[in-house]
Amino acid sequence: MPPKTLLIPSLLDAHWPLLQWAFASPAWTPVVLRGERPEVEDLGLGHSHNDLCYPFVLITGQVLHALRSGAYDPARTGVLISQTGDGCRGSCLIRLLRPVLDREGFAQVPLLSFNVRGVERTSALPMSLTMARRALAAAFWGDALLLMGNATRPAERRAGETEALIRRWEETLSGDLASNRNLSPAAVLRRCREMAWDFQAVETACRPLQNIALVGDVYTKYCSLGNWGLSDFLERRGCRVGVNGLTWYALYYLDSHLELGPLSMRLRGKLLAALGGPMQRRFIQILRDAGFPVLPPYRELKALGRKLNGTRCALGSGWLLAAESAAWVQAGYRKVLSGLPFQCLPGHIYGRGQYAALQRKLPGSLIVGVDFDASLRDGTVENRVRMLVDTEL
Repeated sequence: MPPKTLLIPSLLDAHWPLLQWAFASPAWTPVVLRGERPEVEDLGLGHSHNDLCYPFVLITGQVLHALRSGAYDPARTGVLISQTGDGCRGSCLIRLLRPVLDREGFAQVPLLSFNVRGVERTSALPMSLTMARRALAAAFWGDALLLMGNATRPAERRAGETEALIRRWEETLSGDLASNRNLSPAAVLRRCREMAWDFQAVETACRPLQNIALVGDVYTKYCSLGNWGLSDFLERRGCRVGVNGLTWYALYYLDSHLELGPLSMRLRGKLLAALGGPMQRRFIQILRDAGFPVLPPYRELKALGRKLNGTRCALGSGWLLAAESAAWVQAGYRKVLSGLPFQCLPGHIYGRGQYAALQRKLPGSLIVGVDFDASLRDGTVENRVRMLVDTEL
């Protein structure tokens, strides 16, 4: 029997083309969902209320749009939902989305949980060694494409060359992941070095560019649906956008979120962190040797966060938001844009609550917060962003 379809809502634009292969198996064929914001936003709002977090509204709209399209057989389709397992309302997505699908006639569609905290255990997607190896490789390769693409694209002499290079590497690396090739740590880093050579070869023009860092919630940092195409908006206005890689967040999560999880998950998390930390340091050195901007390794970032505001708060982006902001300022990205969903309670309490204190500790920097919500219009958000872009430092 052919595998069923596993629908994956938007979250990680630079990583899902590769990371989806971690969920490919004889049981499932992954499909990453797309969709225009007004359409999926309106559909999501029709099945939720504005008090719920904005990512839930968009995820609901994407899933319903896909299931209603007729492109997928509901009897042979599942939906993958990520859950942090902490105070973030994203931990409740399955319980929030399940009644919506039941009311819409999709009760047979299972909601599968991708989490390491034991939340919704009956819905958990089984983890395998193959999945872990593919996910580790895809995370580093996605980081390489994200970081080098963001650094190269605004300065490229021939428009579209960087994106074409990213697409070629996605095809090559997808072949590696599908056939389980080049998944050892040494081979993963060798591929990163090969990518760095190719990105170095992209011809660039000497043009003035503003450096602006983007920090904040995972959904509004990595997902163009969640941040309304913010990176493209900034690049069209002569900016080079710094977005830190996913492996930093993964190490932050493994380091701060597994203390209360089941013993087996805590042990697997420690093993992944022990492997990922040294790999990340070598990965960073590859990018630095090639001349690309990259933040310090996770442990150094944590030490910076501890010196700034402490590292006790790990809800949502927690202390990582402050540490990334400071590290980007030190890397020459003195303007920092913090993007959050309007209803993200941990983000607002610990995110908004530290902007002023951070600026006092980072003289010569400017930190501006921008919220994304279905009740806002594009002009409101764009004006907020332009305030940061147009301010002289």
